[in-house]
Amino acid sequence: MSTSTMPSASQVGERARAILAAIQADPEFAAFESATLEYSSDWQCFTGFPTISEWNLDTDKAPLFAEGLRAIALKAAAFELTGSETAAELPLPVPVDEMTHAMIAQPQLLARIAARTGFTLIHQTDQEHTDYTSGEYTHAAYVAAWETEPPTRYWLDKTEVDRRLAVLAEKYDSIGFGRSGRQHAIAF
Repeated sequence: MSTSTMPSASQVGERARAILAAIQADPEFAAFESATLEYSSDWQCFTGFPTISEWNLDTDKAPLFAEGLRAIALKAAAFELTGSETAAELPLPVPVDEMTHAMIAQPQLLARIAARTGFTLIHQTDQEHTDYTSGEYTHAAYVAAWETEPPTRYWLDKTEVDRRLAVLAEKYDSIGFGRSGRQHAIAF
């Protein structure tokens, strides 16, 4: 679905704001947040969070959780307004998408919250778009929803992510982690 057939960014933003408020008001929200942030011990992706400059799990996880929630709300709003899972897979920046994975790893809590608040969680890895670019549709919907610019610490443009991934790949290779951490030759 092209952006010309998508609902206006302000429509998506308005609905996303309401969805996020409902999620945060849910009686199990605190448990969901706690479980998601506890998942941090398993956050060893070499190509997601490390694209954040001077990434620090302790100081970045809470603000990144907030951004992941906003992304989930935007995608849920897009789905509600279009009825299309494909259209609802809005482009996200890699670090924010990675946080949504940590949230989805809490399936029971998230499913109950979604059922009570009436939103549909949209995420399918082979359909996701991590080609976010500021100034485009997702950015406009974000601004419409929260009347502020997305924090550029986490909402990185695709071209900048690609540049940072090349820097990381070179560093990983230099210490024996090939293919950005997808292989190594260490014999244990």
